[in-house]
Amino acid sequence: MPEGHTIHRLAAHHDAVLGGSQVVASSPQGRFVAGAARLSGATLVATEAYGKHLLHDYRGGSGGGILRVHLGLYGMFADGPGAPPEPVGQIRLRLVGAGTGPDDGPHAEPGRQHWVDLRGPAACELLTVAEADALRGRLGADPLRTDADPAAAGERVRRSAKPLGALLLDQSIVAGVGLVYTTEVLFRAGIAPTLPGRKLTADQWLRIWADLVALMRLGVDRGRIDTVRDVHLPEAMGRAPRVDRHGGEVYVYRRAGQPCLLCGTAVAAGTLAARNLYWCPTCQPG
Repeated sequence: MPEGHTIHRLAAHHDAVLGGSQVVASSPQGRFVAGAARLSGATLVATEAYGKHLLHDYRGGSGGGILRVHLGLYGMFADGPGAPPEPVGQIRLRLVGAGTGPDDGPHAEPGRQHWVDLRGPAACELLTVAEADALRGRLGADPLRTDADPAAAGERVRRSAKPLGALLLDQSIVAGVGLVYTTEVLFRAGIAPTLPGRKLTADQWLRIWADLVALMRLGVDRGRIDTVRDVHLPEAMGRAPRVDRHGGEVYVYRRAGQPCLLCGTAVAAGTLAARNLYWCPTCQPG
């Protein structure tokens, strides 16, 4: 499932290629016909990422509304310049417009027609302003948002007896953080994922939060999750680069049984809150 950095990248890119323009919307697979009809002719006035939720704010047209997309495990976007290709497969939503904003992506050309296709999302729906506000109210602090409240999130974490790994994955506490960032930030902090939240010190929480902010901003910039410090990169250690469909260099995520890059201990794996988890028994003592 994409983590928060991916959703923030999508929000910025969609603003660049569709923002400020009237869109033509359709649902080739037929599962979002009514919603697409409301969006067609409306203008995309803003895009927003909050945790793992992508929001498009449309005004005018046949009603507009706030489009909420949650990609889930299988959802994905595809896009390109010019006229859209013939629909192939299960396209839930197709948007065609001509954005006016700057973009550092490969299709940057303000004012040129652009198409965006959405396939297989866990959620694709239109919300009212009140419903969008309620959604934001249910979500925790997003490390990539300027309005995040790390103190409130820290208070909830440090009041709980639940394992820290489960608390970081709780989107009502910290929004946008998934399994990769959770396992990696706890390794970098030297804290076991099974540590009860109430045993975490205030200083430890502040260090974890600052590291999340830095790592996720790097993820937005690079388009992948990299968590390894320079001294532990392949070229610095003389080791082979990581080969994994998720990309990026990491310390423990999906490295069960392999030697820890710091101490050489075999990376451990287990489950927590029905999710796979990875940690170093030596660097992260329980």
